Amino acid sequence: MTKETVLSNARIVLEDKVLQGSVLIRDGRIAEFSEGKSDIGEDFEGDYLIPGLVELHTDHLEAHYSPRPGVRWNKTAAIQAHDAQIVTSGITTVFDCLRMGSDEDGGFEKGEMRDMADAIQAAQREDRLRADHLIHLRCEVSSDNVLDHFQDFEKDPYVRLVSLMDHAPGQRQFQTMDQYIFYYQKKRGLSDEAFARFVAKRQEESAKYATPHRDAISKVCTERGITIASHDDATLAHVDEAVAYGVRLAEFPTSIDAAKASHGAGMSVLMGAPNIVRGKSHSGNIAARDLADLGVLDVLSSDYVPLSLLHAPFILADEVEGISLPRAIAMVTATPARTVSLNDRGRIAEGLRADLVRVRRDQGVPVTRSVWREGRRVA
Repeated sequence: MTKETVLSNARIVLEDKVLQGSVLIRDGRIAEFSEGKSDIGEDFEGDYLIPGLVELHTDHLEAHYSPRPGVRWNKTAAIQAHDAQIVTSGITTVFDCLRMGSDEDGGFEKGEMRDMADAIQAAQREDRLRADHLIHLRCEVSSDNVLDHFQDFEKDPYVRLVSLMDHAPGQRQFQTMDQYIFYYQKKRGLSDEAFARFVAKRQEESAKYATPHRDAISKVCTERGITIASHDDATLAHVDEAVAYGVRLAEFPTSIDAAKASHGAGMSVLMGAPNIVRGKSHSGNIAARDLADLGVLDVLSSDYVPLSLLHAPFILADEVEGISLPRAIAMVTATPARTVSLNDRGRIAEGLRADLVRVRRDQGVPVTRSVWREGRRVA
């Protein structure tokens, strides 16, 4: 039986304009949209209708699973709590980040993230989740055991994005020791002698493992059609390396030169939505707002605050000359979807999935009023 839903009197955010009108959903797809007022269907009373947000990089699930050092929560309960906050922030497609390889923060045991992925997929089969969950593997290439962890996922079809990361001192995010000292000596309370040993070990591991691990992981991704992301690129040499590996997503570049070069090379440049909301990076790197001003910001990620993915585009549209609301919304919908080849969502267009969000926003923080995934109301 055909199921139809009409959403009327909305400000419909398309890729190139905002249209006052209505959308017809039929069997989970957008059947048509039209301009003008209507007495049929659910009256939006002038609220915005935007595509469901597409989140490519969030560490939020990890915070639910390990809410305190040494604590592991029930995986299904953690996933459901994460999912509930994701959906009520307007996110209908989420790439859950799972860490591969132990790094400075300790990481997880081999098999632990595989168990988490199995729990995510079981929760989806059991209709426990409201968003569409896919997997983003964050591969710490300087770790000696990253390939052991990665092998657990080599045949998993839910893996659609892999990032190549190196958080060793002197690399990328930690170009200066000042930042590394703050993150790892002061927070861990290490003596100067212990910290020096720690730094030497991490630098030795990076020199030994980073390149062969990048080669091995990117080879698998290329063969399987998995999107590859670079992470924290700081120099033009880093960007050249990313181009050679076939990278399509440049996550959190740490210099304006790297961001410009990545964008110019056809990569989607991703920055954190919390960076936009706060007006600066939490780690002291470049401000996402500066990249927006330069026209080289393509994708936003909620990173560690889900609601920021809905909030940040409205800030950009309000405050950055040349960025309209449709362009800003595309940074959290159409562009991330295209970057990872999810061509069935991210836009309000006929034939695409009816992943939609009703948003009320006159000023300040926007409010999610309703969410549909494939035409089914999930919030």
